[in-house]
This record gives sequence, C-alpha cells and structure tokens, in this order.
Amino acid sequence: MASAEGRRLVTSESILAGLLAVEIAYFAVTGSNFLTAANAFEITRAGVEIGLLSLAMTAVILTGGIDLSVGSLLGLAAVLMGAAGRGGGLPMGLAALVAVAVGLAGGALNALLVARLGVPPLIVTLGTFSLFRGLAEGWTGGVRNYTDFPAAFLFLGQGRLPGGLPAQLPLLLLAAVFFWLLLHRTGVGRGLRAIGFSPEGARYAGIPVARRLAFVYLLSGLMAGLAAVVYAARLGQAKADAGTGFELTAITAVVLGGTSIFGGRGTVRGTLLGLASLAVLQNGLRLADLPAELAGILTGVLLIVAIGAGRVFSARSRTGPH
Repeated sequence: MASAEGRRLVTSESILAGLLAVEIAYFAVTGSNFLTAANAFEITRAGVEIGLLSLAMTAVILTGGIDLSVGSLLGLAAVLMGAAGRGGGLPMGLAALVAVAVGLAGGALNALLVARLGVPPLIVTLGTFSLFRGLAEGWTGGVRNYTDFPAAFLFLGQGRLPGGLPAQLPLLLLAAVFFWLLLHRTGVGRGLRAIGFSPEGARYAGIPVARRLAFVYLLSGLMAGLAAVVYAARLGQAKADAGTGFELTAITAVVLGGTSIFGGRGTVRGTLLGLASLAVLQNGLRLADLPAELAGILTGVLLIVAIGAGRVFSARSRTGPH
C-alpha cells in the first residue's frame, strides 16, 4: 500500500515536472523577455507569499482539512502592520511582529473552532474568510492604503542578495526545509497523515488528534502573518484587498502537487513543483499579453483536473487491478 502510494506520488510529480517544462518552452517562444535573469528574479520574488501559504496548506490538507481564510488573514495582518508602523509610529521590525501575531491569532481562532469544538474546517474557514476580510475593510474604510515604508523594510520584498537572488527567497527556503522535516521526518508528520486517512483510527492509535489539528491551523496562521510582511515589503503598500484569491492559488499548488484534497497523502516536493508551475503560468501569460482573467480560469481548471485525477487514483488504489 505504502509503495503504491509512493509510486503514485512520484508519477504525479513527474507529470507536473513535465508540465512545468512544457510551460517554460511555450512561454520562451511566445513571451517577450521570458528567458531572462530579470524575469526569473520576478517569478521567484512573486511566488514567495503563495509559497509560504502553500507549505502550511499542505499540512492542513494532509489532515483532511482546508483553510480558506489565509488570503483574508494576510490582508488583515498587512493592514494592522501598516497601521502600527505607519499610523502608530512603531519601528517596522515591531510592526512586522504585529503582523505575525495577527496571523497567529487568526490561526488560533480557526484551531479553536476546528480542533476543540469540532466544527468542520470548510465551515469555520469560510466564516473566518469573511470575518478577516471584513475587519480589514472596516479598519481602512475600504480605501485607506498604508505606504511610505522605510527602505530597510522594502529591501525584504524588493532587494537582491548576492547572485541576484530575491531578498525574501531565504525565508521560503527555510520554511520549505522546516515543513519537509516536519511532514517527512517526524512522528508528527506521520500522525497528520494518519488523521487524514482516518481521524478515529488515529485516535485509537494514541495520536492526539485535537492537538495535531490545532497545530496545523496555528502554522497556517503563522505563515499568513509572515506572508503579509513579505507582501507589503514587495508592493510597498498594505491595504484591505491584500491577498485576495491567494487561498485558491495556494490550494491549487498543493493539490496540483499530488496532495490528496481528501487527506492522508502528499509531499512538500510536490507542493513546490505545483507552486513553480503556477508561478510560471501566471508570469508567462502576462508576458504573452494574454487576458489577465485567463490566469484565474486556468488555475480553476487545473484545480478541478487535479482533484478529479486524485479521486480516480484513489478509487483505483482501493479496488486494485482487475
């Protein structure tokens, strides 16, 4: 069973790597300036926030859950950071900690409702999706935009490290290593998979299901807070619509990478491949002067196809060869 699952994940990742290669080849021909160092920098830079959300979403979806609130929580954290740093006069280092604290608080609310009260994650995070966005819009009146961040803060989102790497890339790499170790090299990761396969079975096996669920939603909130800091530093602004649609893109990256939307199966490597495929797709469409709406359409199509393919593979693995 485990080897069959492993083969399925390797196959999924191989197909995704092939898709990524096709995207690169296509946009290299159709898009102006696609194969340039400057564009590679832009693709990498723009993918960090979604990458942070996607890594945490991998852990959440492994348990059979979902977090629809991360984009809205990012927006709320960014706005309150802007208010603290630009409106309240706090040093930006402390204001960034405000964003992280807001992310953790939002994650704690989701954790309380899902893990302690047993409310389905879809219902909880759909509610907090609206709650967090409403709070951000209420705080800003829907129009206020925090700008004029100091240069040292903006470097995090706009600067270059030696070798021309984006300044925020090390944060994504550290997060990727952390989640890889957590999900693939610890008992916690094995427990999350067990919960995704069968919460009751995991409970009978002695796994603290409620604590594990609370943990992944707290991690998701933490990543949303960190992503808010990077987002504001990259764009040089913080307003209520920050992070709009990011939850769909993060979920698509995770599921496209082979993580089962029903829980129990997935890898960090697959998520990173899914992230790269979406980042290249969005960038290539823009350079090819294709309609901006096409990126959303294709993201939705990829999500549906990935879920459908995962369902088919799951059914085949249960029934076995005839």
